[in-house]
Amino acid sequence: MSESVCHRCNEVITQRIITALGKTWHPEHFACKDCQKPIEEATFNIQEGEPVCSKCFVTNYSGTCQGCHKPILERTIKALGKTWHEECFCCGGPCHKPLVGTSFYERDGKAFCKADFEELFAARCAGCSKPITENAIVALDAKWHRDCFKCKKCSNPITASTFAVEENRPVCTDCSA
Repeated sequence: MSESVCHRCNEVITQRIITALGKTWHPEHFACKDCQKPIEEATFNIQEGEPVCSKCFVTNYSGTCQGCHKPILERTIKALGKTWHEECFCCGGPCHKPLVGTSFYERDGKAFCKADFEELFAARCAGCSKPITENAIVALDAKWHRDCFKCKKCSNPITASTFAVEENRPVCTDCSA
C-alpha cells in the first residue's frame, strides 16, 4: 500500500486524512487558497483547482443577484448583461412568472414574458383596443387588426383600398353611396 502525501506540505500523512479534488491533505493543511484558514465545513468551493472557504468565495468570486442583491452561490442566470438567481429572474410585468428556460422580451432593462410584453407595450387596435401582435392595417392615423377594420354601418370587413370616413371610422363604398 502506498503512503499518502499531503498536497500542501509534501509530507507523509500518518493519521487523519482528507481526500478532496483528487488530492490528499493533513486536515490542518486543507485550507482556503485565499485566507489560508483550514476549511472545516462539509462543503467548499473551488477556484483554479484549489479549495476556497464559503466566506472567501462570497467575497471574492460570487456575483450578486440583480433581483435580490444577495450573493449567488449556485447556478447563475446571465441575462440583460447581469447575473441572477434562477428564482429571481422573473417577468417584470404583472405576472412575475419565472423566465428561466423561456424566451423573453426586453424593455428598459427589464425582462418580460410574451403576454405581459404585448399587453404593456404593443400597439393597440383602434377598433377593439386590444394589443396588435401580428400584421396590422394602418389607416385613419391608427393601427387596426384585419378583422377589426370593418364598415361602421354594415360591419363587413373593408378589403378595398378605397373607403369613406365618418366620425373617424371606415365606411365601405356600398354604405357610403
